[in-house]
Amino acid sequence: MAEFIDYYKVLGLDKSAGQDEIKKAYRKLARKYHPDLNPNDKEANKKFQQINEANEVLSDAEKRAKYDQYGKDWQHAEAFEQARQQRQQEGRQQGGQYGGQQNYDDFFSSAGEGHFSDFFESLFGGGGGAPRQRSSAKFKGSDYQAELHLTLQEAAETHKRIITIDGKDIRITIPAGVENGQVIKLKGYGSPGVNGGPNGDLYLTFVIADDSRFRRVGNDLYITEHLDLYTAVLGGEVTLETMDGKVKLKIKPETQNDSKMRLKGKGFPLYKKEGEKGDLFVTFTIDIPTNLTEEQKGLFRKLANR
Repeated sequence: MAEFIDYYKVLGLDKSAGQDEIKKAYRKLARKYHPDLNPNDKEANKKFQQINEANEVLSDAEKRAKYDQYGKDWQHAEAFEQARQQRQQEGRQQGGQYGGQQNYDDFFSSAGEGHFSDFFESLFGGGGGAPRQRSSAKFKGSDYQAELHLTLQEAAETHKRIITIDGKDIRITIPAGVENGQVIKLKGYGSPGVNGGPNGDLYLTFVIADDSRFRRVGNDLYITEHLDLYTAVLGGEVTLETMDGKVKLKIKPETQNDSKMRLKGKGFPLYKKEGEKGDLFVTFTIDIPTNLTEEQKGLFRKLANR
């Protein structure tokens, strides 16, 4: 009999936990046991898979309800109900030990105690009593959920990554322009199916870290560039670091503090639209000089008295 895993214990929660608590616990544990942070730790990798599996079930209201009722056999809830109804019908027809007013809940206990699965197996030919034909029904495997953490620069470039699921390395190509919180589906990379059924799917959520220099809004980028007072007053040229290289900007004389400049096509790549980018908006901040000499201060006084 397969080992029963208490998804609530995996996430450190009780059964009354709300969705916000589930989400918070999942994110915290997923970061802690992520394979990228524990590359050679098999136990951490196993824990990471359990965390993803627990989140996949408990974050879905319908799946959670089935799990609360059927435990590890929640994926076969419909088949179980059909089989139980069939056995009840047979009992009524035979008038035997399963007939009459007997409550069928007496035949099993909590799934966490392991008895439920024994009874479930008996319905499909694995238990005692009269031999029964094992069900050949095919069931899709459960879906997995995982997070992939990227820097803003990584999200701006199409590149390949390797992720580890159930001990298997999966090579994927990440298109430039993915967004924070975006979810992609990798078909067939979830839990194996039952009785030859299809594998579940893997839902991969991108988590993009904040950047110290650029602020992303959609496909546009925003940046603050500091100008010294002399360049702001007299004009000049500055070199600006963009996400795809350096550009030279001409600064007009008498540029004011908080003035803005738009660089078309220098923003963030559009998802799956090769060659297309948003814009880069530059806000200029004027730096007031400090530690002036008396001579320099005198020049400013002359300007102020004109």
